[in-house]
Amino acid sequence: MDRLENTIRPYAWGSTTALPELMGAEPTGEPQAELWMGAHPGAPSLVDRGSGPVSLTDVIAADPTAELGEPTVRALGPRLPFLLKLLAAEAPLSVQVHPDRAQAAAGFADEEARGVPLDAPHRNYKDANHKPELICALTPFDGLCGFRPAAEAADLLDALDVGELKPYADLLRAHPEADALRETLTAVLSADREALAGVVTRAAQAARRLAAEGPSRFTSSYDAVDRMERHFPGDPGVIAGMLLNPVRLSPGEALFLGAGVPHAYLRGLGVEIMATSDNVLRCGLTPKHIDVPELLRVVRFGATEPGVLRPEAVPGGAGGDAAGPVEERYPAPIEDFRLSRVDLVPDAAPHRFDDRTPQILLCTAGRATLRAGDEQRDELVLEPGRSAYVRAGEQVSATGVGTVFRATVAVA
Repeated sequence: MDRLENTIRPYAWGSTTALPELMGAEPTGEPQAELWMGAHPGAPSLVDRGSGPVSLTDVIAADPTAELGEPTVRALGPRLPFLLKLLAAEAPLSVQVHPDRAQAAAGFADEEARGVPLDAPHRNYKDANHKPELICALTPFDGLCGFRPAAEAADLLDALDVGELKPYADLLRAHPEADALRETLTAVLSADREALAGVVTRAAQAARRLAAEGPSRFTSSYDAVDRMERHFPGDPGVIAGMLLNPVRLSPGEALFLGAGVPHAYLRGLGVEIMATSDNVLRCGLTPKHIDVPELLRVVRFGATEPGVLRPEAVPGGAGGDAAGPVEERYPAPIEDFRLSRVDLVPDAAPHRFDDRTPQILLCTAGRATLRAGDEQRDELVLEPGRSAYVRAGEQVSATGVGTVFRATVAVA
């Protein structure tokens, strides 16, 4: 069991206060967007096993089987297959989509063969892996997830009553749903950006006016349009975002975002877990590269429900004690990661975590005492924002009062 020293990423969309408040630290005045926990080469966590701080990436690479366990290495390879984050958004993130594993492998191989530098701003594929992800809200969390029905998107555009949006509404009604969404997104992303800027401004002004008139069918959509345009005035991604379902997560609720599903986070604090990858294709709300043909190849067109997830009790208590806290897991249809949570309560039996797989334990509230080893002599105390890495086969239990999230893999 190792205490992790983690890196905070200062992306411009990050909150200046959310992470400091959670961790009991003084704000720096700068955005603090993401706290990374894991072995991603971009900002690996550090551990100290007696010889000074060493990156978790190097620790695992030195003996993958001992750290991850043979089943994990056999199924997912010799590196930690997930990255855990605390994510604090004050401004919208880009409207984006991720490739599946086959698309990522093909795209990466193609760009490698063409000699596109890994750090080139126009490079799409940084690695050959897919990037499914799951976000669990710690505060009310707003986002956009998946296409809404084409007819509903057309109704929203009509409600805004901006003349230049009418052709998009007509497109949405002129074809079968998947084709309608494809044609409309293509038209938006292919339009002249300068010509579209005024349309975006007028649409946002209309959204603010309609929101002020009182609750309606599209109140949450008006709020999303307002927020996107305030941070990205004139950006075509605002119109692309109108095609998506707005969703608000209450604390404890989550979203799973699979390959091909367009999405954007708008604001809030949450625990995010994802496969270890940097492959992102963007639709808007970003100054970064947008490759429209490649994006359209990867996006899965068709209306989908956001599918808000609530945790389910782990069958058999996942190594816990019947008298102790219940571990609850967020369902996800992949092997790369699993996220679960345990609410520790006073005077309860210790919660024993399943030791078959590697894991990262993160405290988000209260205070958790972890004990490890056959005789449970090694002890580590976690407070909010602090985390620990546990290698496969190491027995760890938790007591205290508070909430601990557990990140691991779905490998038996």
